[in-house]
Amino acid sequence: MVPKDIPILLTSSVVVHDTGVALKDTQERIRLTLESIREWLKVEPSLRIVVCDGSQHDFTSAVAEQFPAAAIECLHFENPQELVRQYGRGYGEGEIVRFALENSRFIAQAGCFAKCTSKLWVENFVACAAGWQGGLRFKAVFLDVFSPFKPTRLAYIDTRFYITSCRDYRQHFQEAHFRIRKDEGYGLEECFRDIFLEQGFQGSLFTLPPVRPLSAV
Repeated sequence: MVPKDIPILLTSSVVVHDTGVALKDTQERIRLTLESIREWLKVEPSLRIVVCDGSQHDFTSAVAEQFPAAAIECLHFENPQELVRQYGRGYGEGEIVRFALENSRFIAQAGCFAKCTSKLWVENFVACAAGWQGGLRFKAVFLDVFSPFKPTRLAYIDTRFYITSCRDYRQHFQEAHFRIRKDEGYGLEECFRDIFLEQGFQGSLFTLPPVRPLSAV
């Protein structure tokens, strides 16, 4: 599959339900999501983009006005606010991806997607996705990489951006956010890490690190 055929799923929540999130201004969150769309289209103008918002914000009119020629699908629903407050934004993100898989035409047609947090984009997406033939592709963060005295350990999976087939996501990660233990500092990244280790995935890490804008990291 060529990179332009992989839909980009942008997970958004214009209205913040997790009280721990620093950026709460709704207009700024809208602006950053639209900026992300603009930058993704610079990466590859023919990309199909799915914007899925978990706070009932509908991007349809803004997208039609600013990107009239682009293939963009806008979805929105109301996340369970109490659960997001209890378990954090990782829980909300898991529910957004679940909703998109159930409702996106682009994702259903492709059988895969690249998930990206809506305030980011990946400048070298085409290179990262080149040669992808299905399955999973993640960026992992390791500890003690350069220590001669400690074994290298997988710290977490970076869930801001990854590529996956719908089948593999549903089989392994669709319910990952149910494992979150916010009070223990065990978030979505750690949930993905432990599933990754439990399943013993091989060849599932990016060989080329995704490049994100410095201002949005």
